[in-house]
This record gives sequence, C-alpha cells and structure tokens, in this order.
Amino acid sequence: MRLNGLRLHPDAFGSSFEEEVDRPVEAIAEALEAGFVAGCERSGLLVGVAGYRRNTHRKTRHRGGVWGMYVEPAARGLGIGERLLQAVIDRARGEVEDLLLTVAAHNAPAIALYRRLGFVEYGRDDRALRVDGADIDELLMKLALSRP
Repeated sequence: MRLNGLRLHPDAFGSSFEEEVDRPVEAIAEALEAGFVAGCERSGLLVGVAGYRRNTHRKTRHRGGVWGMYVEPAARGLGIGERLLQAVIDRARGEVEDLLLTVAAHNAPAIALYRRLGFVEYGRDDRALRVDGADIDELLMKLALSRP
C-alpha cells in the first residue's frame, strides 16, 4: 500500500517510490516498531494507514509527528482518514504535548481533514519537495494536546 501511495501521489510524501521499492523488510519492520501505525481494512483488504512517532531527543520528546497518512483512492470519502487520524491522536494524547504534520499546500481535502480535527497551520515551507522538477510547498500544522 505504501508503494502504491508513493507511486500515485509522489508529491504527498517526503520519500519516493524509487527509494522505498527495494528497502529491506527488516528496515521497514524496524521503522514500524519505533512508532505506532493505525490501519483500516475493508472487505479484508488494507485500505488506509496513518503513523505516529514520538520524537526521541531530550529537547523535543514532548512532540511527535504524523507520518505516512494514506487512504486508497477507492476508499476515499468514507471517513477512513478521519478515523485513522483520530486513532493516531488518541495514541499520542498522554505521550506528547504537540502533534505535528506536514501536508502539500495544494492538498485541500487533507488540509480540511486536519483542520476538522483541530490542527492549525503554523508555517509554510516553500519548495519543501521537488518532484520531477516541480516544487511542492508544504504547510506545517500542529495539534496542541494536553500535557502528559
């Protein structure tokens, strides 16, 4: 599913299909164990995922980040993204004070979802990504959670 997302929407992720396609399974497992991943299945098939990772450095471990948010095109519009993100928020609550994410500035549906769940924009990173020669701006968004 991740590879499909990277292939179909290269402007939505910091990584690329080419970088991930040959990544060893052990490396993927190690990355998954370092955080939390919520998934949603429909008719026995995984159709959506969202990840959360708490920062590990002493000065930033009061913060965490959302990563790898993706819902298969055929499953969009069913509320899956909202449920996945809520699961991430629920997991982060009590562990971190701030939950951060980045989103392509042109991705209006994702931005609307994040705003509905309380994320606010706190910055813009112009030319954050370069995909096939095109610059992609990203919004920096944050959800303030109560102190753990």
